[in-house]
Amino acid sequence: MPTFPLIASLREYRIAWLKHDLTSGLSIAAVGLPSAIAYPALAGLPPEVGIYASIMAVLGYALLGSSRQLVVGPDAATVTVLAAVLVSFGLSTVAENVVASAAVAAIVGLLCVLASFLRLGFIANLLSRPILIGFMTGISLSILVGQIGRLTGVKIESDGLFPPLFEIAAKSDLIHWPTLGLGLGLFVLLRLLGALVPSIPGPLVVVALATALSSAFDFAALGISVVGVVPSHLPFPSIPIPQRVAIGDLIFGAGAVLIVSFGSGILTARSFGTKNKYPVDANRELLGFGGANLASGLFGGFPVTASDSRTAINDMMGGRTQLAALFSAAALALTVLFLSDALAVLPTAALGAVLASAAIGLIDLEALRALWRVSRVEFFFALISIMGVLALGVLRGVIVAVVATLLYLVMQGMTPRDAMLGRIPGRGGFYKLHRHAQAKPVPGLAIYLLQGSLLFFNADYVKRRIEDIFAKLGPDTTGFIFDAGASPLIDSTAAVILDEIRAMAGERGMKFALVDLHSAPLAILERSGVLARIGPAMIFDDLEEAVTALQMETSHA
Repeated sequence: MPTFPLIASLREYRIAWLKHDLTSGLSIAAVGLPSAIAYPALAGLPPEVGIYASIMAVLGYALLGSSRQLVVGPDAATVTVLAAVLVSFGLSTVAENVVASAAVAAIVGLLCVLASFLRLGFIANLLSRPILIGFMTGISLSILVGQIGRLTGVKIESDGLFPPLFEIAAKSDLIHWPTLGLGLGLFVLLRLLGALVPSIPGPLVVVALATALSSAFDFAALGISVVGVVPSHLPFPSIPIPQRVAIGDLIFGAGAVLIVSFGSGILTARSFGTKNKYPVDANRELLGFGGANLASGLFGGFPVTASDSRTAINDMMGGRTQLAALFSAAALALTVLFLSDALAVLPTAALGAVLASAAIGLIDLEALRALWRVSRVEFFFALISIMGVLALGVLRGVIVAVVATLLYLVMQGMTPRDAMLGRIPGRGGFYKLHRHAQAKPVPGLAIYLLQGSLLFFNADYVKRRIEDIFAKLGPDTTGFIFDAGASPLIDSTAAVILDEIRAMAGERGMKFALVDLHSAPLAILERSGVLARIGPAMIFDDLEEAVTALQMETSHA
């Protein structure tokens, strides 16, 4: 793939595509502007941070990203994790948090680029789909509760799911009813537009309407909080260096943001790749996300990832290349330069309505129902992820989500499937005895197939399984064959267990043979000395060969 995919796509560009890219770009900007203004509020940052991120990140991704249609930008889950990271830094001013968020974005970008060169695209899988569904649900509930202050005009000082609800109940006499009425009205309008006229960008309508009403009726004079001054210039590049944050804390925070942002972003990339039938390379996407976050951080933005809504608009409007994203960046830049005065009177209740609606949109009840229907275990892990975010906070919730994924992975491998093999009269090959009623054991032999890797966390289970098999074998069984063809990995602990199984077979007067070892397990067993104790004559490449050899040895005995 070319180093700069954008340049390669421009060489093949057709003038007929221009109208599609231009209309897509303007539509992306229309959909993206409300989230660019609203999402920074989740982290206590001013609106321009989100706008700068929306402008500069698409330039970085367009230059290095592999997808022609993916659009990056602010993301609710990513910004919520950033908010938790900023809280952990303990900074006291908005200006310090702005610099810190830009530094986190730049470090996320550097980590993405490094991970791309090291081929670490698998980090996208550190959050499995059930865990990610649960995590996003927990994030959504956290965002939803976090809008109480913006929608009521009451300063909420508590965190979590229930404490803010109890606090607003205790402070009900402080509710600013015009703010609440405005916020709820805009929220209802958003939900109605989304349900009845989904083709209309509801957030843009709400932001435009709220801005017009605020300007006409002077909401600020009525006590309704507004956004305030928004800079009317574009940022200059600079290296963000927080003064009171240790580099270790920055890297840890960036790592947490990276796991969530790349995990959710690659899902977006893959879903559109599947829809439009093109491959998605996680390692190459790391490079694109790295360019996006580096550009965002160096120009005063915050961490970004793939945007579902912006990419969906690009797909729907027929955008052909990353020029569509560049056109959207240009439109947002013009907004900053010429419409900053209008943005200054935007009510914060409108931001709360946009964020609350976005949070509800992130809750995938159908996916949770599907998990309950398909796998209760995976549903349980989704619940763990939800409760991790709500009970421990977003930052610790990331750790809980990763640990839950790894625990789920280990649990899946702790009890690998296995089978005893035999023959079906009149047919060639070997068949599982429990699946084929007509299959019969090979006389004098027990053939065991392990369907999974043999590692430290499941080796004892496999040993117990084989002990149970030994206990049921008849006295005429003279050979035990371990088929390792479906076991790609064997570690040193498993090597010891295999040696113990060999010894148990010998105590029962049985030959022990290994069949179809992969190269890595073969090397482990050779270095551990197990291969020598089994003997080269009992190591076979083919199951048929092993059966024939053991039967011949039995007949000669």
